[in-house]
Amino acid sequence: MELCKQNVLVVDDEPTNLKVLNNILSDTYKLTFAKSGEEALRLIKKDKPDLILLDVMMPGMTGYEVCETLKGDPSYKSIPIIFVTALNDTEDEAKGLNLGAVDYIAKPVSPPVVRARVKTHLSLVDAEELKRTRLQVIQRLGRASEYKDNETGMHVMRMSHYSRIIALAYGYTEKEADNLFHAAPMHDIGKIGIPDSIMLKPGKLTEEEFEIMKKHPEIGAEILGESDSDLIELAKIVSMTHHEKWDGTGYPNQLKGTDIPRSGRIVALADVFDALTSVRPYKEAWSVEKAVEFIQAQKGKHFDPELVDLFIQQLDKVIEIKQRWKD
Repeated sequence: MELCKQNVLVVDDEPTNLKVLNNILSDTYKLTFAKSGEEALRLIKKDKPDLILLDVMMPGMTGYEVCETLKGDPSYKSIPIIFVTALNDTEDEAKGLNLGAVDYIAKPVSPPVVRARVKTHLSLVDAEELKRTRLQVIQRLGRASEYKDNETGMHVMRMSHYSRIIALAYGYTEKEADNLFHAAPMHDIGKIGIPDSIMLKPGKLTEEEFEIMKKHPEIGAEILGESDSDLIELAKIVSMTHHEKWDGTGYPNQLKGTDIPRSGRIVALADVFDALTSVRPYKEAWSVEKAVEFIQAQKGKHFDPELVDLFIQQLDKVIEIKQRWKD
């Protein structure tokens, strides 16, 4: 079976230039051609390309205007645009890049340069798509655990946002906080391995049943396994440690204080707050005030004292998330 070629839209009002680019790229990519900015926009709405090679100086709508239009539309702003133009002034290049283009190729074009630039930027598109798909799989696996639980669909979303808020307050970089946001949904993935008779029991668990329930962090870590992905590895740490307690009375390994990874301590706090303030078949939702009182009472016991203070400081943001992602 022939592999599906990536689609490159070439926009230029000069047929000779279109022919040149066709000769350079047609063996590797599926090419679509437009002779004006207006025609390009029509084609893009009909068949969204993977990348656009765009002339600047065209009658009617200029390449700059096409770029600005696309970057202002959420449906098309992620399409990489490479300007291919006879304009070679530094200011012209800067203008194109400021509008959102990813690269700039001067005419007359060099075939090796065109092929290299197109290949590079399409590789970046592939990498971004792979990352997006991986995140979607992680989120869906996180949701899968909800089908074995009495928790509601929005729990995972809320506690992930809470975790991100706490992490940023704790000094995480944006990237680190985003990674935790994406890993947090996996915290209870191990519940998939707990029998339905325990997971779906409406009343209080017996001591024996609770001992089985306490195995879900290790089951989650086993499901996630060994991985060279930083995100999966972080999710494994979160799964394994989000039931540990600051005073060492948690499970499964009775870790204490800073022996508990930061990510596990953060998710523990976010998870408990959302559980307390949400309706469950066996309880009513606590008020935010009552939940905060409980968390403060557990400062230095269940929770990292520093994180409790940071959580209280960020309470307005937490409440905003709670209201936005209602059940």
